[in-house]
Amino acid sequence: MSKKIITLLMAAAFTVGVAGVSVAAKSVKCEVKAVDGKTLTLECKEDADTFKAGSDVTVKAAKRRAIEGC
Repeated sequence: MSKKIITLLMAAAFTVGVAGVSVAAKSVKCEVKAVDGKTLTLECKEDADTFKAGSDVTVKAAKRRAIEGC
């Protein structure tokens, strides 16, 4: 009985920890200003102070819709 309770508490703690990390990751909308080889310059209108020089970021390309015709 004791092992089941400990296992349940550990699973709950893990779930709360994973949820906390996903909430901490914030999405900021920016506009690409310049591309020079492997260097990309972004301009963010708000929340730009959350980034530090040298930090890793993930960039997601805008989705493009297919043009359908007759």
